[in-house]
Amino acid sequence: MLGHHYTHSFLETAVASVNAGCNLELSYGMRNNVFMRIPQALAMGNITLQMLRDRVRPLFYTRMRLGEFDPPAMNPYSSLDLSVVQSPEHRNLSLEAAVKSFVLLKNVQGTLPLRAQHLSGQHLAVVGPFADNPRVLFGDYAPVPEPQYIYTPRRGLEMLGANVSFTAGCSEPRCQRYSRAELVRVVGAADVVLVCLGTGVDVETEAKDRSDLSLPGHQLELLQDAVQ
Repeated sequence: MLGHHYTHSFLETAVASVNAGCNLELSYGMRNNVFMRIPQALAMGNITLQMLRDRVRPLFYTRMRLGEFDPPAMNPYSSLDLSVVQSPEHRNLSLEAAVKSFVLLKNVQGTLPLRAQHLSGQHLAVVGPFADNPRVLFGDYAPVPEPQYIYTPRRGLEMLGANVSFTAGCSEPRCQRYSRAELVRVVGAADVVLVCLGTGVDVETEAKDRSDLSLPGHQLELLQDAVQ
């Protein structure tokens, strides 16, 4: 609220937030956060002790329901390891969820989905800064994944048994340096071309907005060259 000029100080913000029912401040990495002013607000009579208790109670109730204060031996999830989390059953469920969540805006002549039995003898080109860069595939607030479980578009296509060629064109989403000659060479020899573009957290994330929806850097040029 301070950033939006609704209040003029952290103290005012703390009082307004607590009075409005807010009981949790997201202030990771901030030692001097808003709710550190709550003791001062309490001493000044801006909020009451009963109000603080009312705000804190659901927080601890939720933590207790989650088993946060239970001995580890009582938590059934504490014994789980990657052999369970990355079991074939769980990975197949994740794959099903991913397939069912795709948004297909236009599918000319039923081009998709690509099927392995139709790609035998075909030459695929997968290009773009998102084609084989695991780091840029995860958005804001994503977990830190185990590298062996990350499937980039290039890695996934190579599993289909087709002849796959690859070039990034530009090594990162900002695409400041673009190798047109390499892209044209790879795309020109292909029967099917997949262009992987986007932004990623390097370009936009929470508190890092853009003023337009244009592809960053030379990405649009890369796409136009691939189509050409």
